[in-house]
Amino acid sequence: MVLHAWRGYKTYAWGKNELRPVSKRGHTAGIFGREDMGATIVDALDTLYIMGCMEEYNEGHAWVQYNLDFNQLRSEMSVFETNIRFVGGLLSVYALTGDMLFRDRALHIARKLLPAFDTPTGIPYALINVANGIAKNYAWASGGSSILSEFGTLHLEFVYLSDISGDPIFREKVMRIRDVIRKTDRPGGLYPNYMNPKTGKWGQRHTSVGALGDSFYEYLLKAYIQSGGKDEVAKEMYEEAIGVITNRLVLKSHTGLTYLAESKFDRLEHKMDHLACFAGGMYALGAKSINNQVSTTHLEIAEGLANTCHESYARTPTGLGPESFRFTEGIEARALKSSEKYYILRPEVIESWFYMWRYTKDPKYREWAWNAVLALEKYCRTEAGYSGIQNVYMENPQKDDVQQSFVFAETFKYLYLIFSDDSLMSLDEWVFNTEAHPLPIAGKNSFYRKVQESESQW
Repeated sequence: MVLHAWRGYKTYAWGKNELRPVSKRGHTAGIFGREDMGATIVDALDTLYIMGCMEEYNEGHAWVQYNLDFNQLRSEMSVFETNIRFVGGLLSVYALTGDMLFRDRALHIARKLLPAFDTPTGIPYALINVANGIAKNYAWASGGSSILSEFGTLHLEFVYLSDISGDPIFREKVMRIRDVIRKTDRPGGLYPNYMNPKTGKWGQRHTSVGALGDSFYEYLLKAYIQSGGKDEVAKEMYEEAIGVITNRLVLKSHTGLTYLAESKFDRLEHKMDHLACFAGGMYALGAKSINNQVSTTHLEIAEGLANTCHESYARTPTGLGPESFRFTEGIEARALKSSEKYYILRPEVIESWFYMWRYTKDPKYREWAWNAVLALEKYCRTEAGYSGIQNVYMENPQKDDVQQSFVFAETFKYLYLIFSDDSLMSLDEWVFNTEAHPLPIAGKNSFYRKVQESESQW
Protein backbone atom coordinates (compact mmCIF):
# COMPACT_ATOMS: atom_id res chain seq x y z
CA MET A 1 0.00 0.00 0.00
CA VAL A 2 2.82 2.38 0.90
CA LEU A 3 4.71 1.64 -2.28
CA HIS A 4 1.58 2.03 -4.41
CA ALA A 5 0.78 5.41 -2.82
CA TRP A 6 4.41 6.57 -3.08
CA ARG A 7 4.76 5.60 -6.74
CA GLY A 8 1.57 7.45 -7.63
CA TYR A 9 2.82 10.54 -5.81
CA LYS A 10 6.24 10.27 -7.45
CA THR A 11 4.76 9.85 -10.92
CA TYR A 12 2.12 12.58 -10.82
CA ALA A 13 2.93 15.05 -8.02
CA TRP A 14 6.63 14.86 -7.14
CA GLY A 15 7.64 17.87 -5.02
CA LYS A 16 4.03 19.01 -4.66
CA ASN A 17 2.49 18.82 -1.19
CA GLU A 18 0.05 16.05 -1.93
CA LEU A 19 -1.33 13.93 -4.77
CA ARG A 20 -4.80 13.99 -6.26
CA PRO A 21 -4.93 10.26 -7.01
CA VAL A 22 -8.03 10.29 -9.22
CA SER A 23 -7.18 13.25 -11.45
CA LYS A 24 -3.44 12.43 -11.17
CA ARG A 25 -2.03 15.86 -10.37
CA GLY A 26 -0.61 17.82 -7.45
CA HIS A 27 -2.66 19.17 -4.55
CA THR A 28 -1.99 21.83 -1.93
CA ALA A 29 -4.18 22.22 1.14
CA GLY A 30 -4.53 25.69 2.69
CA ILE A 31 -2.49 24.67 5.75
CA PHE A 32 0.63 24.59 3.58
CA GLY A 33 0.15 27.99 2.02
CA ARG A 34 0.15 28.10 -1.77
CA GLU A 35 3.57 26.69 -2.52
CA ASP A 36 5.20 23.35 -3.22
CA MET A 37 6.97 22.11 -0.11
CA GLY A 38 7.00 18.36 -0.66
CA ALA A 39 4.84 17.71 2.41
CA THR A 40 4.19 14.11 1.40
CA ILE A 41 7.92 13.41 1.06
CA VAL A 42 8.78 14.75 4.51
CA ASP A 43 5.78 13.04 6.12
CA ALA A 44 6.65 9.70 4.49
CA LEU A 45 10.41 9.54 5.10
CA ASP A 46 10.47 7.88 8.52
CA THR A 47 7.78 5.38 7.47
CA LEU A 48 9.81 4.39 4.40
CA TYR A 49 12.91 4.01 6.58
CA ILE A 50 11.14 1.95 9.26
CA MET A 51 9.67 -0.33 6.59
CA GLY A 52 13.04 -0.78 4.93
CA CYS A 53 11.94 0.81 1.63
CA MET A 54 15.44 2.17 1.09
CA GLU A 55 15.18 3.00 -2.60
CA GLU A 56 12.14 5.22 -1.92
CA TYR A 57 13.73 6.62 1.24
CA ASN A 58 16.81 7.63 -0.77
CA GLU A 59 14.60 9.37 -3.35
CA GLY A 60 13.02 11.40 -0.54
CA HIS A 61 16.40 12.09 1.07
CA ALA A 62 17.72 13.54 -2.19
CA TRP A 63 14.65 15.75 -2.59
CA VAL A 64 15.07 17.13 0.95
CA GLN A 65 18.78 17.74 0.35
CA TYR A 66 18.36 19.66 -2.90
CA ASN A 67 14.84 21.12 -2.78
CA LEU A 68 13.55 21.68 0.75
CA ASP A 69 14.24 25.37 1.33
CA PHE A 70 11.89 27.57 3.34
CA ASN A 71 13.85 30.65 2.24
CA GLN A 72 11.99 30.41 -1.06
CA LEU A 73 8.50 30.49 0.42
CA ARG A 74 6.30 33.57 0.22
CA SER A 75 2.90 32.53 1.56
CA GLU A 76 1.23 31.97 4.92
CA MET A 77 1.35 28.56 6.52
CA SER A 78 0.10 26.91 9.69
CA VAL A 79 2.66 27.01 12.53
CA PHE A 80 1.14 23.84 14.03
CA GLU A 81 0.98 21.79 10.81
CA THR A 82 4.47 22.89 9.78
CA ASN A 83 5.77 21.82 13.17
CA ILE A 84 4.14 18.40 13.41
CA ARG A 85 4.70 17.41 9.77
CA PHE A 86 7.94 19.10 8.70
CA VAL A 87 9.88 19.70 11.92
CA GLY A 88 8.59 16.47 13.46
CA GLY A 89 9.18 14.42 10.33
CA LEU A 90 12.73 15.68 9.89
CA LEU A 91 13.59 15.21 13.58
CA SER A 92 12.34 11.65 13.45
CA VAL A 93 14.52 10.74 10.48
CA TYR A 94 17.44 12.49 12.16
CA ALA A 95 16.95 10.38 15.29
CA LEU A 96 16.70 7.17 13.25
CA THR A 97 19.70 7.85 10.99
CA GLY A 98 21.93 10.44 12.68
CA ASP A 99 22.10 12.27 9.34
CA MET A 100 22.81 15.93 10.18
CA LEU A 101 21.02 17.08 7.03
CA PHE A 102 17.71 16.39 8.74
CA ARG A 103 18.62 18.11 12.00
CA ASP A 104 19.81 21.19 10.15
CA ARG A 105 16.67 21.39 7.96
CA ALA A 106 14.46 20.99 11.03
CA LEU A 107 16.35 23.86 12.69
CA HIS A 108 16.06 26.00 9.56
CA ILE A 109 12.27 25.52 9.47
CA ALA A 110 11.71 25.94 13.21
CA ARG A 111 13.62 29.25 13.17
CA LYS A 112 11.30 30.47 10.45
CA LEU A 113 8.37 29.87 12.82
CA LEU A 114 9.81 31.85 15.75
CA PRO A 115 8.31 35.28 14.87
CA ALA A 116 4.85 33.76 15.48
CA PHE A 117 5.77 33.62 19.20
CA ASP A 118 6.37 37.38 19.42
CA THR A 119 3.13 38.13 21.31
CA PRO A 120 2.61 39.78 24.72
CA THR A 121 2.01 36.36 26.30
CA GLY A 122 4.32 34.19 24.22
CA ILE A 123 1.30 32.21 23.00
CA PRO A 124 2.01 31.95 19.25
CA TYR A 125 -0.23 32.99 16.41
CA ALA A 126 -1.63 30.25 14.18
CA LEU A 127 -0.36 31.45 10.80
CA ILE A 128 2.97 32.85 9.68
CA ASN A 129 4.38 34.20 6.44
CA VAL A 130 7.93 32.88 6.70
CA ALA A 131 9.19 35.40 4.14
CA ASN A 132 8.47 38.47 6.26
CA GLY A 133 7.73 37.00 9.70
CA ILE A 134 4.23 38.47 9.81
CA ALA A 135 1.94 36.27 11.90
CA LYS A 136 -1.78 36.32 12.67
CA ASN A 137 -4.67 34.16 13.82
CA TYR A 138 -7.49 32.63 11.82
CA ALA A 139 -10.31 35.11 11.25
CA TRP A 140 -12.87 32.49 12.36
CA ALA A 141 -11.21 31.70 15.70
CA SER A 142 -13.11 32.97 18.76
CA GLY A 143 -12.19 36.63 19.45
CA GLY A 144 -8.83 36.63 17.67
CA SER A 145 -7.68 33.65 19.72
CA SER A 146 -5.04 31.02 19.20
CA ILE A 147 -6.16 27.37 19.34
CA LEU A 148 -5.29 25.09 22.27
CA SER A 149 -4.47 22.03 20.17
CA GLU A 150 -2.14 24.15 18.02
CA PHE A 151 -0.10 26.12 20.56
CA GLY A 152 -0.18 23.12 22.91
CA THR A 153 1.34 20.78 20.32
CA LEU A 154 4.84 22.19 19.87
CA HIS A 155 6.49 20.84 22.99
CA LEU A 156 7.99 17.51 21.89
CA GLU A 157 9.61 18.86 18.76
CA PHE A 158 10.92 22.09 20.27
CA VAL A 159 12.41 20.48 23.39
CA TYR A 160 14.15 17.82 21.30
CA LEU A 161 15.39 20.47 18.88
CA SER A 162 17.03 22.41 21.72
CA ASP A 163 18.64 19.23 23.07
CA ILE A 164 20.17 18.16 19.75
CA SER A 165 21.27 21.64 18.65
CA GLY A 166 22.30 23.21 21.94
CA ASP A 167 20.16 26.26 21.12
CA PRO A 168 17.88 26.86 24.14
CA ILE A 169 15.43 29.17 22.36
CA PHE A 170 13.01 26.43 21.32
CA ARG A 171 12.72 24.94 24.80
CA GLU A 172 12.26 28.45 26.24
CA LYS A 173 9.37 29.19 23.86
CA VAL A 174 7.36 26.08 24.76
CA MET A 175 8.11 26.36 28.48
CA ARG A 176 6.72 29.89 28.43
CA ILE A 177 3.53 28.62 26.75
CA ARG A 178 3.20 26.00 29.46
CA ASP A 179 3.69 28.57 32.24
CA VAL A 180 0.96 30.82 30.82
CA ILE A 181 -1.49 27.93 30.47
CA ARG A 182 -0.74 26.65 33.97
CA LYS A 183 -1.25 29.97 35.70
CA THR A 184 -4.54 30.85 34.02
CA ASP A 185 -7.67 29.79 35.88
CA ARG A 186 -9.76 27.25 34.04
CA PRO A 187 -13.57 27.39 34.11
CA GLY A 188 -14.76 24.27 35.90
CA GLY A 189 -11.29 22.79 35.66
CA LEU A 190 -11.61 22.30 31.87
CA TYR A 191 -9.25 23.84 29.33
CA PRO A 192 -11.18 25.94 26.78
CA ASN A 193 -10.15 25.49 23.14
CA TYR A 194 -9.23 29.16 22.62
CA MET A 195 -6.81 31.62 24.25
CA ASN A 196 -6.12 35.20 23.24
CA PRO A 197 -2.36 35.62 22.63
CA LYS A 198 -2.46 39.32 23.54
CA THR A 199 -4.36 39.12 26.83
CA GLY A 200 -3.78 35.51 27.91
CA LYS A 201 -7.50 35.15 28.53
CA TRP A 202 -9.51 32.11 27.46
CA GLY A 203 -11.95 32.52 24.58
CA GLN A 204 -15.41 30.99 24.42
CA ARG A 205 -16.17 28.17 26.82
CA HIS A 206 -15.81 25.21 24.49
CA THR A 207 -13.79 22.14 25.52
CA SER A 208 -13.11 19.22 23.23
CA VAL A 209 -10.83 16.20 23.13
CA GLY A 210 -11.50 16.20 19.38
CA ALA A 211 -10.81 19.07 16.98
CA LEU A 212 -9.30 22.24 18.55
CA GLY A 213 -8.27 20.50 21.79
CA ASP A 214 -7.06 16.96 21.12
CA SER A 215 -3.26 16.94 20.89
CA PHE A 216 -2.73 19.41 23.76
CA TYR A 217 -3.61 16.64 26.23
CA GLU A 218 -1.58 14.09 24.30
CA TYR A 219 1.52 16.31 24.50
CA LEU A 220 1.27 16.79 28.27
CA LEU A 221 1.53 13.03 28.71
CA LYS A 222 4.12 12.58 25.99
CA ALA A 223 6.33 15.41 27.29
CA TYR A 224 6.57 13.46 30.55
CA ILE A 225 7.41 10.27 28.65
CA GLN A 226 9.90 12.00 26.34
CA SER A 227 11.79 13.36 29.35
CA GLY A 228 12.37 9.84 30.64
CA GLY A 229 9.92 10.48 33.47
CA LYS A 230 11.69 13.63 34.71
CA ASP A 231 9.17 16.29 33.62
CA GLU A 232 6.98 16.20 36.72
CA VAL A 233 5.10 19.38 35.77
CA ALA A 234 3.89 17.78 32.53
CA LYS A 235 2.82 14.69 34.46
CA GLU A 236 0.88 16.74 37.02
CA MET A 237 -0.82 18.82 34.31
CA TYR A 238 -1.81 15.66 32.43
CA GLU A 239 -3.15 13.91 35.52
CA GLU A 240 -5.19 16.95 36.48
CA ALA A 241 -6.57 17.51 32.97
CA ILE A 242 -7.40 13.85 32.32
CA GLY A 243 -9.03 13.62 35.74
CA VAL A 244 -11.48 16.41 34.92
CA ILE A 245 -12.12 15.03 31.41
CA THR A 246 -12.79 11.57 32.86
CA ASN A 247 -15.25 12.96 35.42
CA ARG A 248 -17.01 15.40 33.12
CA LEU A 249 -16.78 14.19 29.51
CA VAL A 250 -16.39 10.38 29.51
CA LEU A 251 -19.94 8.99 29.20
CA LYS A 252 -21.73 5.75 28.38
CA SER A 253 -24.47 5.44 25.78
CA HIS A 254 -27.79 3.66 26.33
CA THR A 255 -26.25 0.39 25.15
CA GLY A 256 -23.02 0.86 27.09
CA LEU A 257 -20.68 2.39 24.51
CA THR A 258 -18.00 4.59 26.12
CA TYR A 259 -17.60 7.96 24.39
CA LEU A 260 -16.14 11.45 24.89
CA ALA A 261 -18.64 14.29 24.84
CA GLU A 262 -17.79 17.95 24.22
CA SER A 263 -18.60 20.79 26.61
CA LYS A 264 -20.06 24.03 25.21
CA PHE A 265 -20.90 26.75 27.70
CA ASP A 266 -21.33 24.12 30.45
CA ARG A 267 -23.68 22.03 28.32
CA LEU A 268 -22.66 18.65 26.93
CA GLU A 269 -22.77 17.91 23.23
CA HIS A 270 -22.99 14.14 22.67
CA LYS A 271 -20.73 14.13 19.63
CA MET A 272 -17.34 12.51 19.13
CA ASP A 273 -14.92 13.41 16.34
CA HIS A 274 -12.91 10.78 14.51
CA LEU A 275 -9.98 12.91 15.72
CA ALA A 276 -11.00 12.19 19.34
CA CYS A 277 -10.55 8.46 18.75
CA PHE A 278 -6.82 8.91 19.44
CA ALA A 279 -7.86 9.21 23.11
CA GLY A 280 -8.21 5.44 23.47
CA GLY A 281 -4.48 5.21 22.78
CA MET A 282 -3.76 8.16 25.08
CA TYR A 283 -5.65 6.64 28.00
CA ALA A 284 -3.78 3.34 27.49
CA LEU A 285 -0.38 5.05 27.17
CA GLY A 286 -1.10 7.10 30.30
CA ALA A 287 -2.20 4.05 32.28
CA LYS A 288 1.02 2.23 31.38
CA SER A 289 3.36 5.22 31.79
CA ILE A 290 1.97 6.67 35.02
CA ASN A 291 1.23 3.85 37.41
CA ASN A 292 -1.28 5.18 39.90
CA GLN A 293 -4.63 4.39 41.49
CA VAL A 294 -6.58 5.24 38.31
CA SER A 295 -4.46 3.21 35.87
CA THR A 296 -6.85 0.24 35.85
CA THR A 297 -9.85 2.51 35.28
CA HIS A 298 -8.03 4.37 32.51
CA LEU A 299 -7.15 1.13 30.74
CA GLU A 300 -10.83 0.17 30.86
CA ILE A 301 -11.78 3.56 29.39
CA ALA A 302 -9.12 3.06 26.69
CA GLU A 303 -10.66 -0.29 25.81
CA GLY A 304 -14.14 1.23 25.76
CA LEU A 305 -13.13 4.12 23.49
CA ALA A 306 -11.24 1.81 21.10
CA ASN A 307 -14.35 -0.36 20.88
CA THR A 308 -16.70 2.60 20.31
CA CYS A 309 -14.48 3.90 17.54
CA HIS A 310 -14.52 0.42 16.02
CA GLU A 311 -18.33 0.53 16.16
CA SER A 312 -18.27 3.82 14.21
CA TYR A 313 -16.50 1.83 11.47
CA ALA A 314 -18.52 -1.37 11.80
CA ARG A 315 -21.85 0.45 11.47
CA THR A 316 -21.15 1.69 7.94
CA PRO A 317 -21.46 -0.22 4.65
CA THR A 318 -17.87 0.73 3.78
CA GLY A 319 -16.31 -0.38 7.08
CA LEU A 320 -14.70 3.08 7.42
CA GLY A 321 -15.75 5.59 10.06
CA PRO A 322 -17.23 9.08 9.63
CA GLU A 323 -15.58 12.39 10.53
CA SER A 324 -17.92 12.79 13.55
CA PHE A 325 -20.51 10.55 15.14
CA ARG A 326 -23.25 11.17 17.68
CA PHE A 327 -25.09 9.59 20.56
CA THR A 328 -28.83 10.21 20.98
CA GLU A 329 -31.63 8.06 22.31
CA GLY A 330 -32.12 6.53 18.88
CA ILE A 331 -28.67 6.66 17.28
CA GLU A 332 -25.28 5.60 18.55
CA ALA A 333 -21.84 5.93 16.95
CA ARG A 334 -23.31 7.21 13.68
CA ALA A 335 -23.02 10.50 11.84
CA LEU A 336 -26.27 12.48 11.58
CA LYS A 337 -25.28 15.43 9.39
CA SER A 338 -24.17 15.05 5.80
CA SER A 339 -21.19 17.28 6.62
CA GLU A 340 -19.92 14.62 9.07
CA LYS A 341 -20.08 11.53 6.85
CA TYR A 342 -16.78 11.78 5.01
CA TYR A 343 -13.55 9.85 5.64
CA ILE A 344 -10.21 11.44 4.66
CA LEU A 345 -7.83 8.51 5.35
CA ARG A 346 -7.63 9.49 9.03
CA PRO A 347 -5.45 7.42 11.38
CA GLU A 348 -6.81 8.05 14.89
CA VAL A 349 -8.96 4.92 15.24
CA ILE A 350 -6.11 2.72 14.01
CA GLU A 351 -3.73 4.59 16.32
CA SER A 352 -5.81 3.56 19.34
CA TRP A 353 -5.89 -0.04 18.16
CA PHE A 354 -2.07 0.06 17.86
CA TYR A 355 -1.65 1.00 21.52
CA MET A 356 -4.30 -1.49 22.62
CA TRP A 357 -2.57 -4.26 20.66
CA ARG A 358 0.83 -3.43 22.12
CA TYR A 359 -0.52 -3.36 25.68
CA THR A 360 -3.15 -6.12 25.70
CA LYS A 361 -2.29 -8.49 22.82
CA ASP A 362 -6.01 -9.06 22.30
CA PRO A 363 -6.20 -10.42 18.72
CA LYS A 364 -9.37 -8.42 17.98
CA TYR A 365 -7.23 -5.29 17.48
CA ARG A 366 -5.32 -6.96 14.66
CA GLU A 367 -8.59 -8.24 13.20
CA TRP A 368 -10.09 -4.74 13.27
CA ALA A 369 -6.94 -3.29 11.71
CA TRP A 370 -7.02 -5.89 8.94
CA ASN A 371 -10.68 -5.08 8.24
CA ALA A 372 -9.64 -1.44 7.89
CA VAL A 373 -6.94 -2.47 5.41
CA LEU A 374 -9.51 -4.33 3.32
CA ALA A 375 -11.89 -1.36 3.45
CA LEU A 376 -9.12 1.03 2.36
CA GLU A 377 -8.26 -1.30 -0.51
CA LYS A 378 -11.88 -1.60 -1.60
CA TYR A 379 -13.11 1.99 -1.29
CA CYS A 380 -10.06 4.27 -1.24
CA ARG A 381 -7.51 2.69 -3.59
CA THR A 382 -7.23 4.22 -7.04
CA GLU A 383 -4.94 3.55 -9.95
CA ALA A 384 -2.48 6.15 -8.65
CA GLY A 385 -2.83 5.97 -4.86
CA TYR A 386 -5.44 6.35 -2.10
CA SER A 387 -8.28 8.85 -1.86
CA GLY A 388 -10.67 9.87 0.87
CA ILE A 389 -14.39 9.21 0.35
CA GLN A 390 -17.31 11.60 0.69
CA ASN A 391 -19.87 9.37 2.41
CA VAL A 392 -18.99 6.26 4.42
CA TYR A 393 -22.67 5.22 4.49
CA MET A 394 -22.95 4.72 0.71
CA GLU A 395 -22.31 1.42 -1.02
CA ASN A 396 -20.40 3.18 -3.81
CA PRO A 397 -19.05 6.39 -2.27
CA GLN A 398 -17.53 9.16 -4.35
CA LYS A 399 -13.84 9.80 -3.86
CA ASP A 400 -12.62 13.23 -2.71
CA ASP A 401 -9.47 12.97 -4.86
CA VAL A 402 -6.93 13.80 -2.11
CA GLN A 403 -4.17 11.54 -0.82
CA GLN A 404 -3.42 13.24 2.51
CA SER A 405 0.26 13.35 3.46
CA PHE A 406 -0.63 11.88 6.86
CA VAL A 407 -1.70 8.61 5.26
CA PHE A 408 2.06 7.85 5.05
CA ALA A 409 3.07 9.35 8.37
CA GLU A 410 0.24 7.88 10.44
CA THR A 411 -2.35 5.58 8.86
CA PHE A 412 0.08 3.27 7.06
CA LYS A 413 2.68 3.42 9.85
CA TYR A 414 0.27 2.45 12.61
CA LEU A 415 -1.16 -0.36 10.46
CA TYR A 416 2.36 -1.65 9.78
CA LEU A 417 3.33 -1.51 13.45
CA ILE A 418 0.19 -3.37 14.56
CA PHE A 419 1.44 -6.32 12.50
CA SER A 420 5.10 -5.93 13.55
CA ASP A 421 7.02 -7.17 16.58
CA ASP A 422 6.96 -4.97 19.69
CA SER A 423 10.70 -4.45 19.35
CA LEU A 424 10.16 -2.37 16.20
CA MET A 425 9.73 1.20 17.51
CA SER A 426 9.39 -0.02 21.10
CA LEU A 427 7.18 2.18 23.27
CA ASP A 428 9.89 1.93 25.96
CA GLU A 429 12.28 3.84 23.69
CA TRP A 430 10.15 5.99 21.38
CA VAL A 431 7.28 8.42 21.76
CA PHE A 432 5.20 9.35 18.71
CA ASN A 433 4.40 12.96 17.94
CA THR A 434 0.82 13.73 16.94
CA GLU A 435 1.70 13.07 13.28
CA ALA A 436 3.12 9.66 14.36
CA HIS A 437 6.72 10.75 13.85
CA PRO A 438 8.67 8.81 16.50
CA LEU A 439 11.01 10.80 18.74
CA PRO A 440 13.49 9.11 21.09
CA ILE A 441 12.93 9.00 24.86
CA ALA A 442 15.70 10.74 26.83
CA GLY A 443 17.81 8.40 28.93
CA LYS A 444 16.22 5.29 27.40
CA ASN A 445 17.18 5.52 23.75
CA SER A 446 20.75 5.89 22.49
CA PHE A 447 19.36 7.58 19.36
CA TYR A 448 18.43 10.68 21.41
CA ARG A 449 21.78 12.24 20.35
CA LYS A 450 21.76 15.16 22.80
CA VAL A 451 24.70 17.51 22.15
CA GLN A 452 27.19 18.13 24.95
CA GLU A 453 27.81 21.73 26.00
CA SER A 454 31.26 21.62 24.40
CA GLU A 455 29.79 20.56 21.03
CA SER A 456 27.20 23.28 20.88
CA GLN A 457 27.93 26.03 18.41
CA TRP A 458 25.27 28.42 19.70
